[in-house]
Amino acid sequence: MSHALAAVRARERPLIVALLLAVFAVNFMDRQILAIVSEPIRHEFGLSDAQSGLLYGLAFAVVYSTAGIPIARWADRANRAHIINGSLVLFSVMTMACGLATSYAQLLAARIGVAMGEGGTNPSSHSLIADLYSEAHRGTAMAVFALGPNFGILLGFAFGGAIGQAWGWRSALLAAGAAGLVLAVLTSWLLKDTARVHAPARPSESLADCLRALFRHPAMPHLFLGGAIMSIAAYSAIAWLPAFLIRSHGMGMADAGLTLAILLGGVGGVGTLLGGWLADRLGARQRAWRLHVVALALLGAAPFWPAALLVADARIALACLVVPAAALCVYLAPTFAVVQTLAEPRMRALAAALLLLVGSLIGLGLGPLLVGALSDALRQNQGTDSLRLAMLMIVPLTLWSAVHYFLAGRALR
Repeated sequence: MSHALAAVRARERPLIVALLLAVFAVNFMDRQILAIVSEPIRHEFGLSDAQSGLLYGLAFAVVYSTAGIPIARWADRANRAHIINGSLVLFSVMTMACGLATSYAQLLAARIGVAMGEGGTNPSSHSLIADLYSEAHRGTAMAVFALGPNFGILLGFAFGGAIGQAWGWRSALLAAGAAGLVLAVLTSWLLKDTARVHAPARPSESLADCLRALFRHPAMPHLFLGGAIMSIAAYSAIAWLPAFLIRSHGMGMADAGLTLAILLGGVGGVGTLLGGWLADRLGARQRAWRLHVVALALLGAAPFWPAALLVADARIALACLVVPAAALCVYLAPTFAVVQTLAEPRMRALAAALLLLVGSLIGLGLGPLLVGALSDALRQNQGTDSLRLAMLMIVPLTLWSAVHYFLAGRALR
């Protein structure tokens, strides 16, 4: 690589990462805003908790994760900036279509359209960042990018809750989609794909060949399993904490949204940055710590979940949620960074898409649906407490995930 090209990359890095962070934030805002407005939607269309979980999770995840694979194969050969921008336009328009739906079927169809658009942004973003940063700094760069969910939750829950309470859930979805279209104008102008350092993937290389190459390293299976299991816990918490605060602690939509925006957006953002920074700092001394930091964070947060879900006092419950909120996103940056480090450069977008497929299909697809179905099953005997009891499944999931991150770290050595 020439010194001139290196200088260009150094100047471009902050702008590219900032734009990709903004796209990820809007992506997550459009995905998660449904959680804060789920109660009025449920009442308007007469939905069960299982139907709400299907709308939020499984129906979205199946399309989002499967669409990501062919788009990622394309991104490993084509202009990633164009793919990101086109996907941003698509999911923003479909988010606005959700706000115009007049039936559950229409809302479900529009939600699937959102998933199709969002499936094209993250794999290309991961690949761009991995080409811009070396392994020594990749965890920190990925941590900045991984703030997207935290900003997305903050925007979706705070503004979505306030707009939803003042003008209705449809207005909240229309506003979220409009924000994405404004960002698309900026990305079409400023986001450029200038970072590719290796020849793109060979057209003749089959998906099976790529999979064999990706999973050649013994850390990869544990990394994918740990990420998938943690995704179930994380998406379950994000999807159902708003309804939990509204049902079990009598909060209004705006108050619940602002509270969770601070916890999951603000405190969670600190956890995201800490995860990436510690992974780089401790991993420079011993490579295993790039993933062992995740295992320790999950183990430390596990005892706080039951307290947060079971205590009757809202103030104590929220205080107990601080540690889990910080730990909930710690896994993102180290996982993203290590997968990109272990993947060959010509298939980095595909590696990211596969990681997102597993995490989304299992985590987003099953987590909210399982909690919703379990809550429905418990409602006859437990009443409004059924949801808080169903959410206790988060605890064993985080412990199970921690085991895989520990084993993946050992394999890195």
